[in-house]
Order: sequence, then C-alpha cells, then structure tokens
Amino acid sequence: FCKGGGDKNIILLVLIFLLAGAFYAVTIDIGARDATVNMALQFVPSALILPGLFLICCFISFSMGTSMGTITALSPIGAGLATSLGLPVEMALGIVVGGAMFGDNLSFVSDTTIAATRTQGVQLKDKFKANLMVAVPACIVTMALLLMVEVDTSGIVEGGSYDFWRIVPYLCIIAFALTGFNVISVLAVGIASACVVGLLQGSFTPLSMMQSIQKGMGWMQDLAMIAITIGGIVALMHANGGITWLIERLTRKVTSKKGAEFSIAGLVSFLDITTANNTIAIVTAGPIAKDLNEKYGVDPRRTASLLDIFSCSFQGLVPYGAQLLSAAAVVGISPLAITPYCWYPMLIFVFGVAAIWFGFPRFKTPQDDELTQSA
Repeated sequence: FCKGGGDKNIILLVLIFLLAGAFYAVTIDIGARDATVNMALQFVPSALILPGLFLICCFISFSMGTSMGTITALSPIGAGLATSLGLPVEMALGIVVGGAMFGDNLSFVSDTTIAATRTQGVQLKDKFKANLMVAVPACIVTMALLLMVEVDTSGIVEGGSYDFWRIVPYLCIIAFALTGFNVISVLAVGIASACVVGLLQGSFTPLSMMQSIQKGMGWMQDLAMIAITIGGIVALMHANGGITWLIERLTRKVTSKKGAEFSIAGLVSFLDITTANNTIAIVTAGPIAKDLNEKYGVDPRRTASLLDIFSCSFQGLVPYGAQLLSAAAVVGISPLAITPYCWYPMLIFVFGVAAIWFGFPRFKTPQDDELTQSA
C-alpha cells in the first residue's frame, strides 16, 4: 500500500494538485475571475446573449481550470439573465454547467487534465489536441442550439469595469501550456504572474499573498490524500490479482483496439457515476487503462483524452454531483431539473463515442513522457 501511495507519479500528482489550488486562490483574490467576467460581458451582443454566456463560461473555466469556480461565479449571473430574458432558470444554469465542464475537460490546469495526463504519462499539449477534436464540435453544436432559442433581448446585461492586468495570469497559463512547458512550469508561471500582479495592484501584501497561496493549497488537501489512498489501493489490487481479474472481465469480448477504448470509456463513466467525482474516477481508472494500452496497443494520448471526456460528460449530468448541486443551490431548485439542459456534456459523450468508433484523432508520431521531460 505504501509503495503504491508513494509512487513517483502519485506524489507528482499531489504536488500538481497543491500548485493548482494555489493558482485558483491567488487569481480569485486578485480579482482575475471577476475582471474576466466583466470584460466578456461588455463584448457580448444582446442578440447572442445565450451563446455568449456559454462562451464566457467556457473561457473562464478554461482559464481557471475549475468547473466549481466557474459555476460559483457565473450561476448568479445566469439566473439573473434567465429572469430578465423570460427563460427557465434551469436552462440558464444548464448553460453555465455546460460551459464549466468545457474548461474542466480541456483546461491545461484542470485537475482532471492533470490526473489524465499523469496517469498515462503524456504531455499536456498532446492530450489537448486529442480533446479538441471532441470538444470543439460539441461546443459548436451547443452554440447552434442556443441560437435557436427565442429570447426577449430588451433586458440588457452590462458588465462592470475591469482591469486588463488582472487577466494576465490566465493568458500566461494558456500561452506557456501551448508552448509545450510541463505542467509544473505552467503552474509556477501562473502563480508567479498572479502574485506580481496582485502586489503591483495592491490586492494584497506579501504576507497576505502567502496566506492566499496556503489557503488554495488547503482546498486541495482532501484531493491529494484521496490520490495517495487510491494509489495504495490500486497497488493492493495489483498485488492480489484484482487488476488482472478486472481487466479480464472488461475485455472478455474485446478483440481489438477499438474495443479496448470502449472498455476504458465505460470504466471511467461507471466510476464517475458511482463516485460523482470525475478526478477520482480518472485517478482510479488510470492504472487499469494504462494496462489496457499495453495489452491492446492503444495510444496513451488517446486514452488520456477518453478518460477526461467521458468522466467530464457524466460529471456534468449526474444530479448528485457537486457541479449541479452547486448550481441548483443558487436558486433553490432540484438539480435534476437542470440535467435536461446540460447539452454540452451530452454532446461530448456523443462525439466521444464517435471519436472511438471512427478512430480520430490519429497520432503519427510516438508520444513523449512528460515526466521524463520534466525530470
């Protein structure tokens, strides 16, 4: 158990989680999240308010790397927007949840992205490229559906004032991740830039800056301990033949690479439905998926993408998950009422199945282990 819990990939995952928590907290404390929301609202035409709300949620969640932070920030805006436009509040909250899951699935600093890439030993940019093939079509179809919804645009939503410099940490995160930096470096740059902006803007003192970092790391302590515990449990399963038994059960009728990919998708989906936590589902399914990669020749970059896609799809649909519970709590409705309007999570499931069936995207070059590069 201790050997599995102390595995180098698990410990690296813990460190990354802690850094991600620090980044979330510092950017929130300097006002980066609110500045981004206000900036986006000022550029959204009233005729495109619903697709605009969805895009704002996508950008915020992609920048922050957290669906919960996005839902917390934008659910009140979505609920107020629904009232002014004469739309069901459940629809507006479903749009917010959908946009939040876009970033949870695709962001470079999302805990699900971190878990998926680390368990499969692949680079952030490769998993990002694979996810784009699913996320972008689902995003386009979602926006097309929202354009067909009739709204009364007389209620105009205006964004407040914003300071562009407070958005710089998000832009740094995206730029450095796309350049090919490993996740530790990306998070370090994001935290450093947020600290510099916060100090220059007077958002906090050096002491309160350290308190903000510590607060954010505290948010991720439970997840870090869960990762260590799961690493130990998976090692026990390996030692006692449980992983071998599970793979045999999963692959009894599998005769091809495509079948193995469907098994991986089914496993992580089942785990997310039962745990209502997509990160835990990925961390649990990751080692099993890696064994299936080796057995059936599945590209680890595709596996990392599939783990993230299907776990995020169901996480945005289960009414007992933290995302829908948080959104529903804003206006005191049943989370089950929001599920039918979570169109984006439904669509990434559909396009995820299509990606497996038609075998896209295909990688022509062998993948490089990000852990080896960072070492």
